[in-house]
Amino acid sequence: MSLPKQKFREVVFQLLYSQDLICSDKDSLISFIKDENKISKKNALACFELLSKVKEKIELIDPYIITETSADYAFDRISSVEKNILRLALYEIFYDETIPGKVSIAEGIRLARKYSTPQSAKFVNAVLDTIYKKGFELADQASG
Repeated sequence: MSLPKQKFREVVFQLLYSQDLICSDKDSLISFIKDENKISKKNALACFELLSKVKEKIELIDPYIITETSADYAFDRISSVEKNILRLALYEIFYDETIPGKVSIAEGIRLARKYSTPQSAKFVNAVLDTIYKKGFELADQASG
């Protein structure tokens, strides 16, 4: 059974966040995520595959996109929850052509409301909206 896109995104966020906190092997993470979210192994593996794609782009997303956009707020002061929500949303905006940017922004805000605070949701919205409005200037700089 296919996993709804919102649930899929939440699981990928949980994987990103958990890898930020602990370094665990793939099998342990998949088993944990599968049991916690009551999803199939196939869906858990698909989530892990997207996690891997996002992680490949973190070296571009963190310094060139998040840090530059949130210049008034030091990168190391951004909570792990917010960083990982931003990473996932920015991956979708810049590297996943199947998801409209505005959907990624709305989903980032939804995840921030669910997993953090109202202030966090405002911060995530501000950063994503700024990046979206600047468009591909940042994407070009990050990939160059």
